Amino acid sequence: MVNPRESRARLTVVVPALNEAHEHGILRTLEALHAQEDDDFDLVVVDNGSTDGTPDVVRKAIAEWGRLRWQVVTEPEKGTGAAADTGMRTAIAQGAELLARTDADCLPPPGWTRAVRAAFASGDELVAGRLVPRRDDLPVSRFQQGVLSFALWVSSAFGKVRPGNQDEGYLGPYVMAPGCNMAITASLYERAGGFPRTRIEDVHEDRALVNAVRRLTTRYAEHREVWVRASTRRVHAWGLVRTLGWYADHRYRPEVVDIR
Repeated sequence: MVNPRESRARLTVVVPALNEAHEHGILRTLEALHAQEDDDFDLVVVDNGSTDGTPDVVRKAIAEWGRLRWQVVTEPEKGTGAAADTGMRTAIAQGAELLARTDADCLPPPGWTRAVRAAFASGDELVAGRLVPRRDDLPVSRFQQGVLSFALWVSSAFGKVRPGNQDEGYLGPYVMAPGCNMAITASLYERAGGFPRTRIEDVHEDRALVNAVRRLTTRYAEHREVWVRASTRRVHAWGLVRTLGWYADHRYRPEVVDIR
């Protein structure tokens, strides 16, 4: 008799991490992933040169929970693009057919992996999720939540008309697929060239991947049921206007990008 799990496409979750051993960091994300209702997935955490013991936190959780399909790999070249790409390619080399990414300061709800699989079942090869502000790490009022949600909508709307996202070679419209909540088939990831191995200061790697995908297929879309709670620490550190400037072509470029 065939095990139902054996007939399913193999899903791997990739989590880049840099200095996330603090109270509201990687352990909270791992707890959220450990609590997934559909736990038929592998996990690759990519340590991007942490100096605070982040990989030790991950290894301890893996051992305590007996998660044999979870692992830590290292990427010394600093940059979310490089770290995410290493994680994706590690997963593909180990047989992954579906890839999902979140970040080490995000909290996927219990139904996240199930929603990711459902989005792929719709026929899309790239799934763009949505973000909801975290409320457990930094104080966020209902008014602030509304403002942040509006800001995300503005960012998405701007992306659709942004000159850099317009080209005759694109087969479909731009969609905002935040790196901390997106999924893609392994086949399309390789065809598109993957995340550029760049520093976050230089290139928004998620935008670059989306635009590479747009030259290959129209089988991509936003899926609102695929959501995660994302940290608001940049907004708290920089303010809303500067944060929007950062995401809009780095019009605001702080000295310290890796807010912790």
